[in-house]
Amino acid sequence: MELRTELIWMFICATLITVHSAPPISTTESLVVLSTEELKEVTTEKQVKIEEKAKKIPKIYSMKVDTNVTNRFAKTLITSKVKNLDEKPQEANFGVVLPETAYISGFIMEIDGKKYEAYVKEKEEAKKIYDNAVSSGLSAAHVEAHARDSNRFTVSVNIEPQSKATFYLTYEELLQRQNGAYDIVVNLHPGQAVKDLGVEVNINETRPLSFVRAPSIRSGNEIAKNDEKLDPKANIQIIDKTAARVSFKPDLERQNELGNYLGNKEGTGLSGQFVVQYDVERDPQGGEVLVSDGYFVHFFAPSDLKPMEKHVVFVLDTSGSMSGTRIHQLKQAMKSILGQLHAEDFFNIIDFNSVVNAWNIPKVEIQYVEGDSYDYFYGDETPTPKNKTSQKLPEAFQANQENINQAEKVIEKLSALGGTDIKSSLVVALQLLNETEKQRSESKQPLIIFLTDGEATIGEYGDQAIKSVTTANTDGIPIFSLSFGDGADREFLEKLSLKNQGFARHIYEGADASLQLEEFYKFVSSPLLTKVNFKYVSKAVSKLTKTQFPIMFEGSEIVVAGMIDPDFAQQPPVVTSSTEKSNSTENPIVTGGVLDAGFCLTPEVNGWGAGGAIDLKPKVENSLGSLEKHWAYLTLKQLLNERDAAENKTQYTKKALEMALKYSFVTPVTSLVVVKPNDTKAESNPEDASKVQPVFDSFAFASAAAPGTIQLMSVVAIPLSGTSNYVALSYDAEEEPAFEISDRIFTTKSGNDNRIVGGVKTNSSLDQTDNIPNLETLKLKLPWLNDILDKNETLELPNGKYKLGMSAVIDNHPECPLTPLNGTGTCTLLKDCSSVYSHLKNVKTYTSFFCSLLSLLGFAVQTRISIKPSTFVNQFHISQRIIRLSSGLLTTLNELKL
Repeated sequence: MELRTELIWMFICATLITVHSAPPISTTESLVVLSTEELKEVTTEKQVKIEEKAKKIPKIYSMKVDTNVTNRFAKTLITSKVKNLDEKPQEANFGVVLPETAYISGFIMEIDGKKYEAYVKEKEEAKKIYDNAVSSGLSAAHVEAHARDSNRFTVSVNIEPQSKATFYLTYEELLQRQNGAYDIVVNLHPGQAVKDLGVEVNINETRPLSFVRAPSIRSGNEIAKNDEKLDPKANIQIIDKTAARVSFKPDLERQNELGNYLGNKEGTGLSGQFVVQYDVERDPQGGEVLVSDGYFVHFFAPSDLKPMEKHVVFVLDTSGSMSGTRIHQLKQAMKSILGQLHAEDFFNIIDFNSVVNAWNIPKVEIQYVEGDSYDYFYGDETPTPKNKTSQKLPEAFQANQENINQAEKVIEKLSALGGTDIKSSLVVALQLLNETEKQRSESKQPLIIFLTDGEATIGEYGDQAIKSVTTANTDGIPIFSLSFGDGADREFLEKLSLKNQGFARHIYEGADASLQLEEFYKFVSSPLLTKVNFKYVSKAVSKLTKTQFPIMFEGSEIVVAGMIDPDFAQQPPVVTSSTEKSNSTENPIVTGGVLDAGFCLTPEVNGWGAGGAIDLKPKVENSLGSLEKHWAYLTLKQLLNERDAAENKTQYTKKALEMALKYSFVTPVTSLVVVKPNDTKAESNPEDASKVQPVFDSFAFASAAAPGTIQLMSVVAIPLSGTSNYVALSYDAEEEPAFEISDRIFTTKSGNDNRIVGGVKTNSSLDQTDNIPNLETLKLKLPWLNDILDKNETLELPNGKYKLGMSAVIDNHPECPLTPLNGTGTCTLLKDCSSVYSHLKNVKTYTSFFCSLLSLLGFAVQTRISIKPSTFVNQFHISQRIIRLSSGLLTTLNELKL
């Protein structure tokens, strides 16, 4: 198959290319993913043969999921049995989608009666042989199992003809109570109907169960709704008042039926989430303390407290990237949320873009402006600052019906335009809350709900912005951050909220985005307690998990755990009132650390509620089982959270690594190493399962350079934009290792010389008109364009204005300056090459390698091509020499034959 000169332009879109040969299927190099799609329709004889072979993928003849829950700690074992129906050896890929909060704690492969057990190692130690679903040989596959708030685990192994293999994966998690229930979520994504498919959930609790149910099957990618068609018809057996068993065993017909209702592809069976929900009866005073084998766990979820009155400030991103669907969904959600405010609550609305606007809700007008109102921060002229000495922040507005109606008008007036000044928006919100609190006679619980779809483009960035906000937040007001869409800086928002007494959640782009916003608000809408403090009286208690919590919401639960000296007599604790002499030497109260010897475990829970100070007494019982994993799980989670929030992560990383290795948990600081039958090792790390994996087609070149490869450095052109003026942006592949596979895979097809570039079918010519995005698509892929693009499709940058050029055709491709690897490049149009969009996260990235050439706009990407020498001679024939362009750098292969 010939690859013409235009091949080099396809390398443009691949961004980073490392090429290995595609040898025939062998016992060590072939790959078939069990969760597959049928191949796309092809016309060539070779592709037809590939499709026929793909139909002989290993058959999953049994898949069992067994979950055992004891005292809200769930341990799940997935057992998948597979048979290779082909006449040749094939490598099967075992893939599982698991909850985001779960830790993998065990993995075993059984092949030919021999078991191969995985082990957990430090991330830096683990050697990566397979680079996350590498496609080799002639087998085509596509992993499309994806779900929100989940992780994906995959590992591959060779299976001999007509042989069987069994995979065992174990993961563990402490269930979190939300909206008054615990959810046990089982992801089912086999990719095919399975003859023997079964899920069994066993629940054993110390306290009586208040309810057990199995709601409708979920897709995992939209807000769950009760739908009779998706009723799992699960068998719920109440064994006694504290135990239950739930089983789900759909036959082949029912799997396909459920799959069709969920919109799964025909013939792929069921791909969705089976869910079991339950709760336990609550003690109204202080929750329950369980004690067992040197550990204790305190579950706290009071049921009879009145919700506190609150003052909530909504801080809403209205920058240009929020235009279109996002601003519409935000308005939808806010109108619903406003209707859920209680009459005794107070609220304010702040929107921000290049400036911060605090609204006078009754007047439906902006009362206070922070920042300078001008079209965009990259303007040629320096804007004149406004005189704000006469401005006053608006008062807090009561959530009566009249103000709610006016607030809906405010929401309707919001429009998306300009940049993103995150720091200023939050500082204004904090100032507003502080001032209104001083003026009010009755205290209200302050909350900030902050939503953004991007990262800061104006003002302070990153850690400096977090530091400024945290410094301004002298009263410890909780800030709850919502990241909207893929462009949001989730890591920044998580760190921001962790530093400011809150937490962050992600709002996934989809038709149900407004419902996701409403669900989040529902969770934080009813604060029950603030400044919740757990204290324990005993010298025998040590290594406590977190004991102080800024706020608690209705329907949630706080869990505290610790270690107890083995010689400690486990006496029922008694909660003391805060009015007792806590400083008494006879009854010292200490939070955390090792407590005075000789006293029994006597916890005290106090805080502030709607009626003032509260002191609650927990119930105490012996645990049904071990509590060590409860303590280990909580300790590790909190260490990782502290690591995420810290500027110096070393000490937290070290402690988290010790815990993870001791309990064999796969975490962000560890990797699971699988010893495979051919004595090779493969590192596997859970990855975000909300993203669809790329399609791998035939002859897919490997995506990572192997030892002993020939390195061919090639500077290639990447289209960015074009009209009267162009900018060059150079990019160094080695500076940015975290690519999606779709950015690194380049595959080819015979026949009409069509190509698969990053999972997208393209034509080999430079003018890829079939894939040219329209303006709306381009703005969706590059949200920051909205901030700098005017109605005439003109961009304003520091050195002038530039046309986007959606309909332009460029024949001459001017040379770009040096890239970070000292290479040169050429410029083409932005609209012509979509696979680089994921690397252009913001305007800062775009302009960081700015240059102006021949009145053209574009940027160059330096790519790498690796060809394995051991198979170079056998697999490839170079029919013509490598051509060097006038730039003096290698940029193209004139002709390449298989």
